[in-house]
Amino acid sequence: MSHSTSLVKKTSHGANMRPMAIEQQPLTAEKRLLLEHEHVPGINKIDVYSSKGGYEALKTVLKNKMTVDAIVDIMKKSGLRGRGGAGFPTGSKWSFVPKNDGKAHYLLCNADESEPGTFKDRVILEKLPHMMIEGMIIGSYAIAAKKSYIYIRGEYTYAALAIEKAIQEAYQAGFLGKDILGSGFDHDMYVHRGAGAYICGEETGLISSLEGKKGWPKLKPPFPAVEGYLKSPTVVNNVETLAAVPWIIRNGPEAYAKFGTEKSKGTKMWSVSGDVNRPGVYELECGAPFKALLEDCCGGVRGGKKLKAIIPGGSSAPIVTAEEAYQMTLDYESIASKGSMLGSGGMIVLDETRDLVQVLKNLSEFYADESCGQCTPCREGTGWIEKILHSFTEKQARREDVDLLKNIASNLQGRTICVLADSIAMPVESYLKKFPQEFEKYLKKSTASGTRV
Repeated sequence: MSHSTSLVKKTSHGANMRPMAIEQQPLTAEKRLLLEHEHVPGINKIDVYSSKGGYEALKTVLKNKMTVDAIVDIMKKSGLRGRGGAGFPTGSKWSFVPKNDGKAHYLLCNADESEPGTFKDRVILEKLPHMMIEGMIIGSYAIAAKKSYIYIRGEYTYAALAIEKAIQEAYQAGFLGKDILGSGFDHDMYVHRGAGAYICGEETGLISSLEGKKGWPKLKPPFPAVEGYLKSPTVVNNVETLAAVPWIIRNGPEAYAKFGTEKSKGTKMWSVSGDVNRPGVYELECGAPFKALLEDCCGGVRGGKKLKAIIPGGSSAPIVTAEEAYQMTLDYESIASKGSMLGSGGMIVLDETRDLVQVLKNLSEFYADESCGQCTPCREGTGWIEKILHSFTEKQARREDVDLLKNIASNLQGRTICVLADSIAMPVESYLKKFPQEFEKYLKKSTASGTRV
């Protein structure tokens, strides 16, 4: 296995975690709101979670008979944006659900964390399950949903067991079931385990799978908030998004909004893997310098090497050069200004020894394999990108293959039902633009080996 292959394989499963001894106290650069009690012994159990303020937010909502509009307004004022990748305002998403339409409403928690480089939701699922569950109950109340589902990645066996146990505890404590806390609000919660399909992390693909169909994404409109699960109004939120809800209700939207930047409020959890001394999950205030995450939290680039590049938001995010990264702050707008995206917060760090053509080839293998095959451009285009990148690494590339890669990537974007095709097209374009010398090196190798270029 090559050095770059090892990188992608490990990050896709979140294998690199910082040592427990280092994690016990927040590091200087961290601002822990969600992870404040991560290392309290037994925090995954309801009694310990409750002793730290757990379920107080739910009690506030139900005992004060807060209106749906009041809860949605709190979410809007907090500035909380979806932490699964899209960054859409949570309060606005909840407000789209029709009121008094006589239909069943549903809330779905997207725990299908399968973007290579991303493993931050796993920490919440395994260590702080009640925080997410409490957020789900509040969210369900806000959209008048009597049922909610946690769609969890098939490989997350331990996390699924932890969630199921926490749900049982919530039922026993009266936080789930009939007439919760005497409020008249009924709610049931279920765990649905996926079968390892990356495409089911896309909300409409997730809904299709949950309905027992092929996990194929659907055209929008109609949007899930109007016609989603079982053709009913549905909200799909990420694990980290829902976990932030209790803190916001308990402390107030103004307290949350005082952290971060004007457009990127609160904190963000980051999964950091690759060439760093302390890979793991860290929570920082939005707008913190990239350097704080790399050096203060992760202990710098491994082995004292120089930074070559980073992939900031999971493997689908366009690559960022070292120079751009050091100028960057950790918020949606700053990362976008460097031609990339915050995405899921799955940061992959690449040192000066990394062969970026090999890295891109590995990513192309993943996306070609995970394409559901529904859309012709994605089904065919991802495979052709993989084949061409293999021709580079096998010293068989032609000079026109560079333009061919650009052409395929251009024709993939915006031409499919979901963004899986874009997820490899955008990296291809960025690697070619920012690191053309990496491809030129292989073209010279192809020439030396006698291949026509």
